[in-house]
Amino acid sequence: MAKLVEAVTVANFDGWMSEALGEAAACLETGDVPVGALVISAEGGVIGRGRNERELTGDPTAHAEVLAIRVAAEALGTWQLAGTTLVVTLEPCAMCAGAILQARIPVVVFGAWDEKAGAAGSVNDLLRDRRLPHRVEVHAGIREAESAELLRAFFAARR
Repeated sequence: MAKLVEAVTVANFDGWMSEALGEAAACLETGDVPVGALVISAEGGVIGRGRNERELTGDPTAHAEVLAIRVAAEALGTWQLAGTTLVVTLEPCAMCAGAILQARIPVVVFGAWDEKAGAAGSVNDLLRDRRLPHRVEVHAGIREAESAELLRAFFAARR
């Protein structure tokens, strides 16, 4: 756990969010909602990357978080991602919060709040629900303005 405390600091969040924003921007090429995610190891390295690919793949579960979690689990050779941190540009939805809990990810960092479907403190707070056996440390609003602007511009272009 000491490595986690050393590697996961607020100072790291900005740089990781920058990478996640890069993943989100790449969604614009496929017409997917621009959301990007990273899974960071206890040592501070990126072990999973994902971006929304629902339009690209036709898969309703192809959210950035789920895809990054799958890559990280494969990299570690286990579904248990204890000691990792998930960094995502948008507050996780209920499906993604469930995946985070099932993977035992202890820390989630996100950018923009999702006032319509968020499950990490806005609409619901599944990640910290005391009725569940696993709870997550949540750091919200990291580079929130950039994350929100990317989404606003995407949806404005669609209207």
